[in-house]
Amino acid sequence: SNGITEVVEMEDVPSQFYVEKHSWDGLRDIIHSSRKYSGMIANKAPHDFQFVQKNDESGPHSHRLYYLGELKTTFVPWLLQPTENDVCFSLPTDCGISDAALKKRTRNSSKKRRFSTMESAAATPHQGAYSREEELLRERKRLGAFGITSYDYHSQTGLFLFQASNSLFYCQDGGNNGFIQSAPMKPVEIKTQCSGTRMDPKISPGEPNFIAFINNNDLWLANIKSGEERRLTFCHKGLDNVKEDPKSAGVATFVIQEEFDRFTGYWWSPSAVEDSDGGKTLHLLYEEVDETEVEIIHVPSPALEERKADAYRYPRTGSKNPQTTLKLAEIKTNNQGKIMSIQDKELVLPFTTLFPGAEYIARAGWTSDGKYGWAVLLDRSQKRLQLVLLPPALFIPVTDDPDQRQESLEAVPEDVHPYIVYEETTDIWINVHDIFYPFVQTSEDDFSFIWVNESKTGFSHLYKITSTLRPGFLPSSDFKCAIKEEVTLTSGEWEVLARHGSKIWVNEASKLVYFQGTRDTPLEHHLYVVSYQSPGDVVRLTKPGFSHSCSISKNFDMFVSHYSNVSTPPCVHVYKLTASEGDPLHMVPEFWASCPGDYKSPEIFDFPGKSGFQLYGMVYKPHNLQPGKKHPTVLFVYGGPQVQLVNNSFKGMKYLRLNTLASLGYAVVVIDGRGSCQRGLEFEGALKNKMGQVEIEDQVEGLQYVSERFNFVDLSRVAIHGWSYGGFLSLMGLIQRPNVFKVAIAGAPVTVWMAYDTGYTERYMDTPENNPQGYEEGSVALHVDKLPSEPNRLLILHGFLDENVHFFHTNFLVSQIIRAGKPYQLQVYPNERHSIRCPESGEHYEIMLLHFLQQYL
Repeated sequence: SNGITEVVEMEDVPSQFYVEKHSWDGLRDIIHSSRKYSGMIANKAPHDFQFVQKNDESGPHSHRLYYLGELKTTFVPWLLQPTENDVCFSLPTDCGISDAALKKRTRNSSKKRRFSTMESAAATPHQGAYSREEELLRERKRLGAFGITSYDYHSQTGLFLFQASNSLFYCQDGGNNGFIQSAPMKPVEIKTQCSGTRMDPKISPGEPNFIAFINNNDLWLANIKSGEERRLTFCHKGLDNVKEDPKSAGVATFVIQEEFDRFTGYWWSPSAVEDSDGGKTLHLLYEEVDETEVEIIHVPSPALEERKADAYRYPRTGSKNPQTTLKLAEIKTNNQGKIMSIQDKELVLPFTTLFPGAEYIARAGWTSDGKYGWAVLLDRSQKRLQLVLLPPALFIPVTDDPDQRQESLEAVPEDVHPYIVYEETTDIWINVHDIFYPFVQTSEDDFSFIWVNESKTGFSHLYKITSTLRPGFLPSSDFKCAIKEEVTLTSGEWEVLARHGSKIWVNEASKLVYFQGTRDTPLEHHLYVVSYQSPGDVVRLTKPGFSHSCSISKNFDMFVSHYSNVSTPPCVHVYKLTASEGDPLHMVPEFWASCPGDYKSPEIFDFPGKSGFQLYGMVYKPHNLQPGKKHPTVLFVYGGPQVQLVNNSFKGMKYLRLNTLASLGYAVVVIDGRGSCQRGLEFEGALKNKMGQVEIEDQVEGLQYVSERFNFVDLSRVAIHGWSYGGFLSLMGLIQRPNVFKVAIAGAPVTVWMAYDTGYTERYMDTPENNPQGYEEGSVALHVDKLPSEPNRLLILHGFLDENVHFFHTNFLVSQIIRAGKPYQLQVYPNERHSIRCPESGEHYEIMLLHFLQQYL
């Protein structure tokens, strides 16, 4: 009978599937073909859309649509094929602002027309051709594409301005007189006397011949027609020594870019004031920063032959942040457009006196009529937000003469002061967003705007708010306005998308607001519309089953959707919007134009977590599934705030390596646990003060659920892998659950929270002083004694030049591992920062990943 029992047992135990072992060169060939294939199916669809309306007899739906995209591939010029009317699409490409224009000639045929590309002046810069400022901005913005990555547009004149190949260019099309160009557009290079790169160029809305830009940490002004060029600010001395040159003007600091997604530090007033003699007065609001008290850290220089380190200002959590203030540059021109005078103006009282407790200027700008500058201010703990209005009269000329200053102060009318028109507080943290739509004032006493608030209900929703601007000068500690009315426009356990550059579009004629959100499911983004006059129905305009990213034309008659789902690569459709006279809300999108459209998509699943939340995940099934076989499994993880990995959108270039893993026979699992975004503040706030303590529980629960639902998952062979926060959690997984994870592959991990920056760490963890236990428990480098003692279970990867998660983190971790006598493997990428950019390094990392998994999992 023992023999029978043994036979039964053997039949019950499914056999393990072993991934075929390849040589290093064999893996290299696999990665080569995978990258080539992925390039074919995931060619970046167009993005950054700009509708340009044609104002002539062609009819109301005559538009050009500008966008950024690639021209390297043959299919791009056919991306958008108009089906009727005169719709033309233009494409600023990676070779310049050339136009891959498709113009409808007859109903049944479309003719391709391509604007000439720029000459070599704007050719795609090769790897390493960027200046240090550009390279660092690309890191902060997580930009992978080369060439033109953003542009500025002036609708009244049809002027485009953009940066390419270390220079600035402009060209013109459209504007109030209809389309100027029928022939190819020729970008014009804007000459300069400046040394160094001109960054962040912007057109003056009130006088579009003028542009501003940043050069060597100061603001400059140029007239693109006359060639006149002037330096506006003199903060930076241009010294090689970072220590002795701590000031900048118009530039967002590291933490503001990295942790608050603000990439500019200056804002043009939308209007120019006409003088009696035909001249104009232009205003620029800008941020002045003094980093004297911010710590200096050294990161190895990319220029290896120099054998030196680059110095950076980096505010470690608990240490001093930069000191910041807002200032105003006033430019007066004559009727010929020549600059007559430039005046630098400062606030009547120091910034810290006017706004005590304000640590971060998270957002800033102007109301649409130019009557007020505005700013969103956060305290250091990021639990209090203030939206403030700043009348230009609040700024007085900068002077060293105390008598002159006193004279200027006395000239400021008594009723001129800031207004705090809105305040938000929370016990968790405030996620800064991009949604603020100020209406033009219809009464002197009232100020109305549309805003997104998350702390009120725990979910981001739209509100129309009217604040009373109280007259009379108030004591400096209290500029707070009373809220006269706060109308809820959207509500429920779902989110209006408000972060990472999200927009709303407000049609004041029909009193409608268009926005993007997750009302149908947290896995899909859709375009919705709601009335702000009589809020009620929220109407979805995009089709379910896909995740959409949309842009709407200025007269609200068309929208473009860049959409995909897990099995459909990104596609672009243009829709015409028509509504009945009596019911403008219930409009029907009508299809107008589109793009043409061995990848095996992942399957999305969800399960109830023990935490009480429904959790979402996705699984890439092994391509060579055999019944009864258990496959080695890779858990790909990020797990931190601000990120959602699992949704119904195409998992393009970034995740195609997961598809490659599945093609080799691995099961790949991805789970969004507590702490990830788009699920409300309570879900994200589960990490408050305890990063690293809750995330692994959700990941392990998800793995157990997957193994029960999909019998091919081998729980005895699970690898955990991620980058950045995912690298941190990969280490946490091996430390906390070595019985679950056989191997961990940790990329660029934060290993000690004391060494990370203020803006991020303090938002989620408070300061080290206030939360010592959270910092201790959440720092993996302090728990290396819990790492397994078997070799080949831990691989750490890190870019040596990383100026975000410094190589110090890995250095410190490895020192602690060695002291604890534990085994590890380390792969350093000497020329990479936080993101791997060089194709050879990316390829090497992918081969390394596959090789480590096939050998040790």
